[in-house]
Amino acid sequence: MSGSIEKRGDNSWRLIVSCGINSEGKQIKKTKTIKTTAKIEKASRKEAEVELAKFVAEIEAGQYIGTKKLTFTQFVDRWLRDYAEKNLAPKTVFRYKQILDSRILPAMGHLKIEQIRPVHLMEFYNNLQEDGIRLDGREGCLSEKTILQHHRVLSSIFNDAVQWQVITSNPAGRVKPPKVRKKQAAWYNEEQTLALLYSLVEEPLKYRTLITLALASGLRRGELMGLEWQDIDFSQNTLVVRQASQYLPQIGSFTKEPKNETSKRLVTLPESVTALLRQYKAHQAEERLKVGDLWQGSDRLFTTWDGQPMHVDTITKWFPKFLRRHDLPALPFHGLRHYSCDTSYRSGLTR
Repeated sequence: MSGSIEKRGDNSWRLIVSCGINSEGKQIKKTKTIKTTAKIEKASRKEAEVELAKFVAEIEAGQYIGTKKLTFTQFVDRWLRDYAEKNLAPKTVFRYKQILDSRILPAMGHLKIEQIRPVHLMEFYNNLQEDGIRLDGREGCLSEKTILQHHRVLSSIFNDAVQWQVITSNPAGRVKPPKVRKKQAAWYNEEQTLALLYSLVEEPLKYRTLITLALASGLRRGELMGLEWQDIDFSQNTLVVRQASQYLPQIGSFTKEPKNETSKRLVTLPESVTALLRQYKAHQAEERLKVGDLWQGSDRLFTTWDGQPMHVDTITKWFPKFLRRHDLPALPFHGLRHYSCDTSYRSGLTR
């Protein structure tokens, strides 16, 4: 694969690489214009020759992205394949694809990536604030938080496009995203939590243990579902968080590392919670004997009837029904984490 350079102006050079002949017998050429740092022409030419060698190597390795006719959709496809799917968590990639496919690409995917300007993004964000934009059929516009998520996805993609020298600047960096008003997290006070704990006495031991453990430990839903008995130290009243369960429609249920490095942690438990875990472990062993050979061999704390890991959505569906059965205030399952941050929870869990 041969290449050549042409001077275009002061410190400006066009790199030309011949890539063979097309089906019509015409020569295929890829070009790229660069600016050199050297001021003296001889040094500038030498710098251009070095860049030409890099350009040839990129093309031969299939790493060169031509930008003149590159649409935003084409770049996104490559960004997902070469970066996102290799470096981001599966759940993050899934959410990015949802946002891209539902609104971003239909709105601007046809545009050339180098032609997208801040004004395009401003018009897009304004459109997201119009009535009837929701995909769930509900009235009203998207929330400020959801619009901000769209902005962050775009900003991340454009930032990588700058790093890859596909575009010179990030248009999202010149647009102010909508401000998100912080909402106070929903959580129970001590009196409400005590009412919840008393109501749990009437529920199956597995769910009583799961909810009590969530209150005491502050673990996320996926972290609770990822716990195995080897993670519980009964003598020290501790548990270690080292993995989490997750579910995605395109993948199914799978086990992954916690959200980040700080999420790998040792958690101290009240003795009453450790005692409940002992009771639950004995109960699970009895249930396992009843199932016999049908047991799937999982060491998870929370399993289905045959020992398979419990689906992460099971507790999310069970919890609001439990609250309604006992006339307790509505609370998202994630709200149990906030109560564990208050040291007063220990008085409720140890009564």
